[in-house]
Amino acid sequence: MKPEYPAGKRGLVFSRIPGGHRMSRGVFGLAILAIGLLSGTAAHAQFGPILNGVGPVNKSMAGASTAAPLDTLGAFMWNPATISALPNSTDFGLEVLMPYSKLSSSVANGAFAGGTSSQPGAFPLPEFGVVYRPDDSAVTYGVGVLAVAGFGVNYPGDPSNPLLSAPPPKGIGVGPVFSQYSLLQLVPTVAYDVNDQLTLGFSPIVDIASVNLDPGFVTSPDATGGAFPSYPPMTHGSYQWGAGFQLGVWYKTDGDWNFGASYKSQQWFNPFTYNSRNQIGEPVSARFLLNAPMITSVGTSYNGFENWLLALDLRYLDFANTPPYSGSGFSSTGAVQGLAFNNVFALATGAQYTLSDQASLRMGYSYSTNPIANSNAYFNVASPVIIQHGLTLGGSYRITDSFNVSLAYGHFFGNSVTGPLLSPAGPIPGTSLTSEASADSVTIGTSVLF
Repeated sequence: MKPEYPAGKRGLVFSRIPGGHRMSRGVFGLAILAIGLLSGTAAHAQFGPILNGVGPVNKSMAGASTAAPLDTLGAFMWNPATISALPNSTDFGLEVLMPYSKLSSSVANGAFAGGTSSQPGAFPLPEFGVVYRPDDSAVTYGVGVLAVAGFGVNYPGDPSNPLLSAPPPKGIGVGPVFSQYSLLQLVPTVAYDVNDQLTLGFSPIVDIASVNLDPGFVTSPDATGGAFPSYPPMTHGSYQWGAGFQLGVWYKTDGDWNFGASYKSQQWFNPFTYNSRNQIGEPVSARFLLNAPMITSVGTSYNGFENWLLALDLRYLDFANTPPYSGSGFSSTGAVQGLAFNNVFALATGAQYTLSDQASLRMGYSYSTNPIANSNAYFNVASPVIIQHGLTLGGSYRITDSFNVSLAYGHFFGNSVTGPLLSPAGPIPGTSLTSEASADSVTIGTSVLF
């Protein structure tokens, strides 16, 4: 039988309803809608380009869920084994992410200097998850559709900002800078109860991603327009597919402690290809490879205090072995060979307080080391994923026995990196650039039991 948590010691504010309704065709329709909406998203994130949480419940806990099963979305994201603790339910979430970034640069030891704010707009990030367990079964099934990673900037050309000024011979910069990266995952999941305490989970992961860059600095520049090479735009491309997997384990003690761990493999993609043009309009092709990093998570939760659930997760993200984050420097043709990311160590903590059978409140804090060193700020003008600290708040309210509404707000505190402008010959003397980033988000969602 599926384990039931004592009142006040479980993540959800409602219990499974025996003999409830089966999922309707309308739920499947909403899932397809979520897939369509997700295909156009991009965002700043917390753990480098990886979002720190998904959906209003997981987001309000700052993603701390490896050993604290609160909802389907967080389980699919961080530990597939924990779906065995959830009631038969469907979760929907919509996050509106509002990133802020600014790029400042100077040359000639500050004689020519300026700063420009990005104009990315707000990004909608919808998510969907469903969990089902047959009566008297040791196996739980589920599937999720999640927006898990991304970044984006939209810097206009700025004659007062050296790096964003017009290209030579009219200026000394590259002109406007645009990037947009989004990663969507389809996560079918199965969890098996080995016994009353130990559960194992597995998820094959199907990925779909989109990347757009202008200038396309990761491909070779051309000099067909004269003495000044430029990078072709990499904006006329298609979505690419990738794949990977996730393993999870969840252990429930006889006391108030639970423990969990998960391993999410690197997500391997086909190369992204683009139909581009050179400086005089002739067609050229461009391509590069972008995978998602391996992520290892370990976590614990404690519910020994009445009405409280406390959770702690630790994560490790392996960028050093993941293209294009692993490369650095320029190739012999002048292409940027990689973003030179450091590996990331991250922490997520969350607390839930159950006010009543109808309502619960949550808060969370997340921290990650910065993947971008100051010396590599230039390579990441289009990917300033440097946010390290995040604070989240939220809550849920049960409207009926089978319908729950949740809300979360997150603020991701500003951070910056500063380094020199670079060329294939090395740092350019007397130059400097600074990238700043912060973000806010609002997430709303529902849970429906069946």
